[in-house]
Amino acid sequence: MIVGGGFAGLNTALGLAARGVRDVVLLESRTIGFGASGRNGGFVFAGYSLGERALLDRVGEAKARSLYRRTVDAVDLIRERIATLAIDCDCVDAGVVWANWFRDGRLLRDRQRLLAEHYDADWQWIPADAMHEFVRSRRYHDGLYERNAMHIDPLAYARGLARVAEAAGVSIHEGSRVRMLERRGPRWVLRVGDAEIEAPQVVLACGGYLAGLDRRIDRAVLPIATYVMVTEPLGERLAECLPTRAAIYDTRFAFDYYRPLSDTRLLWGGRISIRDRSPRAVQHLLARDLIRVFPSLKGVRIEQAWSGLMSYARHEMPQVGTHGNGLWYAQAFGGHGLAPTCAAGEALAEAIAAGEASLPDYADFGLDPVHRPFGYLAAQGTYWKYEFADWMKSRLEG
Repeated sequence: MIVGGGFAGLNTALGLAARGVRDVVLLESRTIGFGASGRNGGFVFAGYSLGERALLDRVGEAKARSLYRRTVDAVDLIRERIATLAIDCDCVDAGVVWANWFRDGRLLRDRQRLLAEHYDADWQWIPADAMHEFVRSRRYHDGLYERNAMHIDPLAYARGLARVAEAAGVSIHEGSRVRMLERRGPRWVLRVGDAEIEAPQVVLACGGYLAGLDRRIDRAVLPIATYVMVTEPLGERLAECLPTRAAIYDTRFAFDYYRPLSDTRLLWGGRISIRDRSPRAVQHLLARDLIRVFPSLKGVRIEQAWSGLMSYARHEMPQVGTHGNGLWYAQAFGGHGLAPTCAAGEALAEAIAAGEASLPDYADFGLDPVHRPFGYLAAQGTYWKYEFADWMKSRLEG
């Protein structure tokens, strides 16, 4: 039994079906991809919210390489599923550019060297005089290009996964909110409406939209909002700003991220906040960010704007594991979730299908309490602190 129809739940369901597990049921309180899985920017690349250097320092080289490798394999699996399962999700397999907001290029060179030496990841350095081949903005300097990355329509991909999972025998039920979860003897009992359902294994994969079914799991994440908007079709103006088909994000802590769509619209996202703002407020904030990078797009019409809740852990890594009694969980993907949710789903499916009692690869990143509501204040304060540091560095560089 899986609770949650986002990427973590869908990948787990598909992984179980692929391993021959029968009677897999997925319950979603709203619709497939309703939460962060259908509202994100659609970037598919390796790694986690926690940076590669911090991951090395936390768990050592062997474990860090293994965890990072899981996300590399997940990128490859997502690419394979899109192709072989005919999932129509506007996939653009053209890489991702990390554009330097600052003049100091040491950060890029250090990360490039770290990835090559410790993770066997080859990111191409883009000198400042070549950045115009990718993005034409005076705001950026040099950059790094991650070729083994892509971008997709995440909601279309989530719905495609659901279709494939159902074809493989998974029973998916939307509009099915689980109101109670309790242990009775050797089995779990879930209450959905007036019905009670028994299951030997339950996976909670609810992300930032907390289900209120297990206190230890819910108290370990902060639901944090991020914002996205889509412009009107830009025609030739899009290529004048963004000649590449790659997706872009920048080197600030409070970074922008954006990607070109096939119909010449531009999807633009950024900022994190404890406030889940209205579409009008999101549009107002992000339109200002857009003009800072591309002044020529001033006055373009914004067709859509939205926000969504991501789940963050204090340690900035996914929480993937079990209480050891048949209750499993996958959450806290921290805005970096397309590859890590796929990796988590594969790990959970492998463990459940094999009858294992733990997930040792993720054991270093447990259910650390975030102490809401004080955790919200700490998260917002940290964001403002690093946003101010970004601003100060820009001012000092001139």
